[in-house]
Amino acid sequence: MNKKQIVEHIENLGLVPVVRASSADEAMQVIEAIKAGGVNVLEITMTVPGAVKVIEKVADKYGSDVLIGAGTVLDPETARACLLAGAQFIVSPALNLDTIALCHRYSAPICPGVLTPTEVITAWSAGVDFVKVFPCGSVGGASYVKNLKGPFPQVKIIPTGGVSLKTAADFIKAGASALGVGTDLVDVKAIREGNPHIVTERAQQFLEIVREARQGA
Repeated sequence: MNKKQIVEHIENLGLVPVVRASSADEAMQVIEAIKAGGVNVLEITMTVPGAVKVIEKVADKYGSDVLIGAGTVLDPETARACLLAGAQFIVSPALNLDTIALCHRYSAPICPGVLTPTEVITAWSAGVDFVKVFPCGSVGGASYVKNLKGPFPQVKIIPTGGVSLKTAADFIKAGASALGVGTDLVDVKAIREGNPHIVTERAQQFLEIVREARQGA
């Protein structure tokens, strides 16, 4: 997939599960469960032990069946290592212009973390593909996204933090292009207890909520 196709795929699906796990094996089990629910986009965070190797392993195993993002990327060096390992897009909790420039060099989509209107326009002016409004739930949730979309209708927003089955529809109706979903979907406890079907069902529920909210928006 080229850069444009990756951006379109993320937007069409409307969901970016944030995979945080305590081991590579656990991460693979989470990914399998998410994929079974029809979600083939995921973000593997740098907080996963040996995260770059996990990205490599997932890329080898699933190839073009899964769109892999690297999350919690704080600097251009880490971004480069992730892209070389097989990551197809980069997500960061903060705004780092050097990381954005590195992603441009590799023609990789980048979604930096922003919070204030100044950060939103700084990121967009630097040519990012999405902005990750984080931690969104702490600053008003869906209403904050709606307020940002007022002056910035052209900016593609992925709210992260505070996105749950209860709030997902509100975020989509407020103008979110996709949702960054953590523990409410990526339930590591369910995986550890041998209940991957819980994660699979939640993935299906999130997709359904996104579909319905878009139809009703």
